[in-house]
Amino acid sequence: MNVYNEAHNLAQAIKECEEFKAYDELKKKIDANPELAKVISDFQMIQMQAQLSQMSGQETSDDVIDKLKELYGILLRDPIAAEYMQAEMRFSLMMNDVYKILGDAMGKSMPGVSESNE
Repeated sequence: MNVYNEAHNLAQAIKECEEFKAYDELKKKIDANPELAKVISDFQMIQMQAQLSQMSGQETSDDVIDKLKELYGILLRDPIAAEYMQAEMRFSLMMNDVYKILGDAMGKSMPGVSESNE
């Protein structure tokens, strides 16, 4: 068994799964709307910064939380953005599960895999 061939097979299976297809289709719609793409990008950047702060033991400021709530509210009012956010989450969860399966098969955790998805 060639590991690289199997990796290519896995990549093809991921491209063909419903989670990826839905995410990819909605991502194209988002990318076609620069204003909406910017709001999503801003939301994701602030969200990531807040998560990194929390991981380093810092508290997230009220200003950051308020900005996240504001942007999230904007995104939820747009049906395509709301659907995109849900599709992105489903795809991310599926990929996290794939990483966990690979890590479990090797008897150890892999980088970037959350232990809380059991």
